[in-house]
Amino acid sequence: MKPVLSPAEVAAQVQDGARIMIGGFMGVGSPHRMIDALVARNLSDLTIIANDTAMPGYAIGKLIAAGCVSHLIVSHIGTNPQTQTRVIEEEISIELVPQGTLIERIRAGGAGLGGVLTATGLGTEVSKDKQVVTVENRAYLLETPLKADVALIAAQQADYLGNLIYTLTAQNFNPTMAMAADTVIAETNSIVPVGVISPDAVRTPGCLVDYLLERPI
Repeated sequence: MKPVLSPAEVAAQVQDGARIMIGGFMGVGSPHRMIDALVARNLSDLTIIANDTAMPGYAIGKLIAAGCVSHLIVSHIGTNPQTQTRVIEEEISIELVPQGTLIERIRAGGAGLGGVLTATGLGTEVSKDKQVVTVENRAYLLETPLKADVALIAAQQADYLGNLIYTLTAQNFNPTMAMAADTVIAETNSIVPVGVISPDAVRTPGCLVDYLLERPI
């Protein structure tokens, strides 16, 4: 059985300066209760790997507003003017990564690969200081894998072994991030007895999950 933690206990697993993957797309499929716990702990100097920073006061946007973040690896920040301001004022450094490349770099980190080859970004600012590899007379950028200290993921349901299922697009980045971090903590709407979830429905097997967030009251 997986340990079941309170939000405060989840936050205690994360230290200042940690590198954290957070699932979600514009906050859909994000672990909102765990994000609130990080803000309450007043963490600092975090590196966040995510698709985006959502909007002010919502999802990852709460971490931005609280000043918890020093570096971002994301595909865009266009929906959060607070993030844009902090980047312009050099309070946050940023690595912008094309969305498809971002998820493949995370996948590579989880699979133990040395990187991925992609033509996306060739001849643009994205290719700056990156190695170009030629395969069958075609040029590709070598994009390095991404890993994290902690992955905070959201799922629809877990059983007590940590097997997870997701709903529709809420799965977005979550299953891939669950493979690419030293510690994986899952926030779900419910935790059910072992056997309730059909093996065919499991998207993230329990062997990848270290902790579950307690069920919401």
